[in-house]
Amino acid sequence: MYAAIRDTSLYFDIDGMGLAPVGPRMVERPTAFVIHGGPGGDHTSFKSAFAPLSADMQLVYFDHRGQGRSAKGDPERYTLDENVEDMEALRRHLGLGPIVSIGTSYGGMVAQAHAARYPDAVSHLILCVTAAHGGFIERAQQIIADRGTPEQQAACDILWSGSFETVDQLKHYYRVMGPLYSVKHDPAAAALTSGRGSHSPEPLNRAFRPGGTLRSFDLRAELKHINAPTLILAGRQDWICAPEFSEEIHKFIPGSTLHIFEAASHSLRNDVGEELVSQIRSFVTQSGSE
Repeated sequence: MYAAIRDTSLYFDIDGMGLAPVGPRMVERPTAFVIHGGPGGDHTSFKSAFAPLSADMQLVYFDHRGQGRSAKGDPERYTLDENVEDMEALRRHLGLGPIVSIGTSYGGMVAQAHAARYPDAVSHLILCVTAAHGGFIERAQQIIADRGTPEQQAACDILWSGSFETVDQLKHYYRVMGPLYSVKHDPAAAALTSGRGSHSPEPLNRAFRPGGTLRSFDLRAELKHINAPTLILAGRQDWICAPEFSEEIHKFIPGSTLHIFEAASHSLRNDVGEELVSQIRSFVTQSGSE
């Protein structure tokens, strides 16, 4: 499905009932936005992992502008600020009240900014393996220098320079980096997931290149405006959004809850999928869905 919002067209898909028959009554369930990372990815890899949550809430998946199945548009507008405004416009387009906001990696950056700028639009905020400022890139460069193989270091040189030229080159990057993204990396399973998804080099290049949009962004001063109950989830082995950045977010969001999975890296969906779903379900249901 497509939503014509602002100056673009966003692809979105829905899983689960918003109004569910329970015994003699119809019960309204919370709606959750699942916000994908990248930039340059799409929503598809989240569907199999988060599908169990559809028993408790309605899930709305969408692709950021210029990515996945959404319209390409002007590359100059492939920015975090635009993604935040697109997300809010989609919420209003769908006629929704406060949503459960589930953001992973770059999606967590979008989710933080959205919850800070539109605090009344978010009932619950779940931030997975993310950061609040561009310092995560310098830290990731240090980690890859210490832990990466020569092939992984070469792949990351392309990331840091923002010089991916083709989709195949980007797919090669994820194949090489797979063992660092997931402690349970399975090349065959990763290839299957990659084949389902869509890869867009341009948004990724614009984010990570010198002077790119993620090099200087800083949300820390805005986090005090978040008033939704917030759950922060991290992986102890994460190389790209190291856990200290989740610890930092926890300090900046009053009353937030932090959980670090010791045996996980960046791909919580792959490394601790069942525990991830359980944490999110418990957080939303136990803190209410007002």
